[in-house]
Amino acid sequence: MQYWLFKTEPGCFSLDDLMFSPDATTSWDGVRNYQARNLMRSMKKGDLGFFYHSGKKPEIVALVEVVREAYPDHTAQDPKNRHYDEKATPENPRWYMVDVRLVRRFERPIPLDELRRQPELEGMELLKRGSRLSVQPVEEPFFRHIMAMAGDEKPLEATH
Repeated sequence: MQYWLFKTEPGCFSLDDLMFSPDATTSWDGVRNYQARNLMRSMKKGDLGFFYHSGKKPEIVALVEVVREAYPDHTAQDPKNRHYDEKATPENPRWYMVDVRLVRRFERPIPLDELRRQPELEGMELLKRGSRLSVQPVEEPFFRHIMAMAGDEKPLEATH
């Protein structure tokens, strides 16, 4: 199993938006960074990730599960969509997305400032200076430590 962090601006798509999506599931579309795209293409069904609100109040707010592996991002081929890419075609879609489902909202969001104060998280991609990827890997020790911070001491198998 791999672990991830999915960043979103709450004004664009928030945890509430995910909660009220059918089956609390959404496609993670609109990613237009090749490194993030490649990371999504390596995701497997059942992988877990953190749902992270960026912006004015950056914090980890929930746990999500990848429920559909990478497939072409249709928004890239829709001229009316703000994520349109004129070079994307059905033969060469260029951009991909995955589907994620809400596993659970954390009772207490974990603010970025609190994450930065954790020596156990030193080296985590999110905390690296200049890290801007909207989709990023999370190493298992970091994942486990953040789950403990969220008050989840249960084994990972019990989360879904």
